[in-house]
Amino acid sequence: QSHVFASLPQMERGVAKVLGGDPKGNNFLYTNGKSVIIRNIDNPAIADVYTEHPHQVLVAKYAPSGFYIASGDVSGKIRIWDTTQKEHLLKYEYQPFGGKIKDIAWTEDSKRIAVVGEGREKFGAVFLWDSGSSVGEIVGHSKIINSVDIKQTRPYRLVTGSDDNCTTFLEGPPFKFKCTLSDHSRFVNCVRFSPDGSRYASAGADGQIFLYDGKTAEKMGTLGGAKAHDGGVYAVCWSPDSTQLMSASGDKTVKLWDVATGTAVTTFNLGSDVLDQQLGCLWQKNHLLSISLSGYINYLDKNNPNRPLRVIKGHSKAIQCLTVHKEDGRPFIYSGIHYWDAETGENEGIAGKGHSNMVARMAVDESNNLVTCSMDDTVRYTDLGKKEYSASDLVKMDVQPKTVSVGPGGLAVAVCIGQVVLLKDKRKVFTLENLGYEPEAGAVHPGGVTVAVGGADGKVHLYSVQGNTLKDDGKVLEVKGPVTDMEFSRDGAFLAVCDEKKVITVFTVADGYQNDFYGHHAKVVCMAWSPDNEHFASGGMDMMVYVWTLNDPDKRIKIPDAHRLHHVSGLAWRDEHTLVTTSHDSCVKQWTLKI
Repeated sequence: QSHVFASLPQMERGVAKVLGGDPKGNNFLYTNGKSVIIRNIDNPAIADVYTEHPHQVLVAKYAPSGFYIASGDVSGKIRIWDTTQKEHLLKYEYQPFGGKIKDIAWTEDSKRIAVVGEGREKFGAVFLWDSGSSVGEIVGHSKIINSVDIKQTRPYRLVTGSDDNCTTFLEGPPFKFKCTLSDHSRFVNCVRFSPDGSRYASAGADGQIFLYDGKTAEKMGTLGGAKAHDGGVYAVCWSPDSTQLMSASGDKTVKLWDVATGTAVTTFNLGSDVLDQQLGCLWQKNHLLSISLSGYINYLDKNNPNRPLRVIKGHSKAIQCLTVHKEDGRPFIYSGIHYWDAETGENEGIAGKGHSNMVARMAVDESNNLVTCSMDDTVRYTDLGKKEYSASDLVKMDVQPKTVSVGPGGLAVAVCIGQVVLLKDKRKVFTLENLGYEPEAGAVHPGGVTVAVGGADGKVHLYSVQGNTLKDDGKVLEVKGPVTDMEFSRDGAFLAVCDEKKVITVFTVADGYQNDFYGHHAKVVCMAWSPDNEHFASGGMDMMVYVWTLNDPDKRIKIPDAHRLHHVSGLAWRDEHTLVTTSHDSCVKQWTLKI
């Protein structure tokens, strides 16, 4: 079984993010890459990830019944799937138009669905959920439609907002065009009916929020006088009782409005950085949520508008590596620039200015330093006691490092393009060049006397550490193909090497005896030894994770689809029975194994 540390929403500057709310009030929904993430609103560490879309998915919305979720992707596919079962069985799949789906709305009886976006032949469609047959047409716009909503009381009304600065109002069913409203001077980002259906709001890139009669579309007023916000308004959400509205803006604030008077009762300030722009919001029960451009999810506090009650952090981009480290007996999972308390699922970012590009590999040395190498051509040492990046503890490489491996006594080896670099006590002490092969991976023996470097030539080259230098021993171990990853067991007795030819080879360090482990159907990309020195795990491009038993190559535990549709990019062991995996789906998962 597994525990998921979920990714954050995938955000894009200047693009609104739609959050989906659960009619029962327990969960909320958002998307990242090809995944839909369902999180418990009271305890967001409880998460579920739906990964059946073959393309990037942009929006997901619960049916008012609460039994189904409809999610739409960039190819124009909409999938309607079950929320009650863990398997999330697909009920229906439709392709209303070819192009990205930006918003979805259901009628209150959960029988009709409207979808809008950027189709090649049309910008919207409205159809019956169980047959896909059309129940009207969405016309009247000349550009991409960003937002749609349907009045949740009869008589039904439908409203859309578009990049042509207009909103259109439709009556139905079947839905027919009634009128176009062009009060906004820039893109319309969001349109939403109040829960009681008495009015709807439209919000735009011009900083304006207008209110209209829900039945006739007659204009009823504006919020905040000349302008509601100093920046574009990306999202609005009504209070359950329809008396208040919350709005999220690029001016880095969220405002709560009293609709009757048109005035702001609370202004939440979320920061001053560009990443603090507010691109989405959700009002569910007594929870007020907003999403920052950083992907962080803020739980807003009416009593303290400058400080959220809690902020959910994590990853919104692909993760390349991770490691686990115990502090006072508590395991922490480090991934990229974030760390998780493995027991509670709480996430925090490492403080200070860190790597400016993707972190390629990480390890923890004897002095509790997190040693990381990145595509920004540096190796950094971060004190895990402080959990703060140090400006000085960084070593510049001549070329891009691929991996870093640590040993005893302050030793570390960075394998770079065309170079192997020996580091000691946070300094570069020796560089090997003109190797005659391209180095791909490295490992320092726990004894600190041997360094193994795996090459694209399908060989492992052994070097001995002599003072502050590396000496070529002239010893070479042959494997089946170009090396992708390697690691010594923690007791130093074995070296495991995985390669592009789908094989993991384990060498006995004492006599060079080798044992081959077959099972992956594509190249193996990462591996990690268990602390028991008797098991190791591997991840491959076949999306598989295997846990192998050293003395019996046929005895293996298989974790298929560990990160569905994504290969595992990093593995680490929390303890003998718990494996942690990550991948480019931006999620971290923890697996309890029966070994």
